[in-house]
Amino acid sequence: MSDSAQSIEPVSELKSGQVGVANLRLKRFDAEALSDELAARLTSAPQLFLHAPVILDLSHLPALPDRDQVRDLFERIRGAGMLPVGLSYGTTENEELARSLDLPLFAKFRTAFERSGDPVAAAAPVVVADAPARSAASQSTPPPPSRANVLSLHHDNPVRSGQQVYARDGDLVVTKLVANGAEVIADGSIHVYGALRGRALAGAQGNESARIYCQEFHAELVSIAGQYRVFEDLPEDLRGKPVQAWLEGEKLLLARLG
Repeated sequence: MSDSAQSIEPVSELKSGQVGVANLRLKRFDAEALSDELAARLTSAPQLFLHAPVILDLSHLPALPDRDQVRDLFERIRGAGMLPVGLSYGTTENEELARSLDLPLFAKFRTAFERSGDPVAAAAPVVVADAPARSAASQSTPPPPSRANVLSLHHDNPVRSGQQVYARDGDLVVTKLVANGAEVIADGSIHVYGALRGRALAGAQGNESARIYCQEFHAELVSIAGQYRVFEDLPEDLRGKPVQAWLEGEKLLLARLG
């Protein structure tokens, strides 16, 4: 091989990553009801779910569907506007089913909803909180989260429309604007020391203690550990104000800071 051939740069770079991949846990087999539910999800949060890659989790069904039924489920997911990419890990039979369909298996998402030592919570569904209404609990002051050994990614430029910034395994600190159509994601908490006009997704790998903080709240959507709220019309008492978001159980709550 010539020296010139050896010096040619690779044509690609392949890295692992699961940010922005939705987990669809099927609790009972009802294909028609699934189609209706997915259509409702897309209507309520198109920014979050339209064209989103989806991993199908069959591990909570009493019996696995057959190959034709899984193919039908994938078609229904596509019909709703999402993009199914594979199955989550489950039983040995589940893995055999994935191999027979030539589908990839994803390990992390089987535990994305689970809490250590809490089997009831592990089976809890992802709930879409009503927006933009606020519960009475959102008026309370939440307890401060533990900040031990937290890594942070600092982003000192505006996050512009169409741009995505992701902090893997830690917090994200943005010192300027997050524009409309932009997206900031963190496995930990998100701190925006400017206007949050786009989408903020904290606890991306299931961290339910993650928070979202911003100096000016104009968000299109906020999400923590899969729970989300969409804001077509912002509550007047939060518009443009310093705000924090956190989870209490399965409710995503908001309150003014200060």
